[in-house]
Amino acid sequence: MNLFFGKAKTKTTAKDAIYKLRDTLDMLEKRQTYLEAKVENELKIAKANATKNRRVALMALKRKKAYESNIEKINGARMTIETQMMAIENANVNLETMGAMRAGAEAMKNIHGSMDINKVDATMDDIRDQMDVANEISDAISRPVGMGEELDEDDLLTELEELEQEELDAKMLETPAPAVYTPNVPTHEPERKQRVEDDEEEELEALKASMAF
Repeated sequence: MNLFFGKAKTKTTAKDAIYKLRDTLDMLEKRQTYLEAKVENELKIAKANATKNRRVALMALKRKKAYESNIEKINGARMTIETQMMAIENANVNLETMGAMRAGAEAMKNIHGSMDINKVDATMDDIRDQMDVANEISDAISRPVGMGEELDEDDLLTELEELEQEELDAKMLETPAPAVYTPNVPTHEPERKQRVEDDEEEELEALKASMAF
């Protein structure tokens, strides 16, 4: 308990600091507006008494200078506060960003903590094995049933070639034999040869008859 030492200090958050600085900035703006009005008023007094009462005019100008000096200080304070607010806002954004990034890193660490590369490889191996089993099951289901023992493909090819040869032989038997072309041989040449032979025979008989005499 803080009975003797007063109230314990609480940690100021960035949001609280920004609210406090904005309140102070509003107060300084109001103070500056008030002093500017005072400067205008003293300037009027100095102008009004410039020829009538120089002492009053000088006092008015002195007060005017004091107000203007105070306004310059307020402007400096306002600039400092605005710069500080911007720095706090940027720092708060960086803090929020860092917090989000840290949370993301922790989430990734928790996720990766439940698995390692060996577990991933084992899982992928299981997936591949199950895919192979699924493919084998699909092949077994798609294979026709009731076909008896598997036939030898070579025997089937041999039987197919025999059927093809029989088909070719049948087509050759059905096809008529091509006509044999016989050229027209002229007949006058043998007749002329026969006449020549007859004439030679007659001359031979006449020669025999003359020799007989």
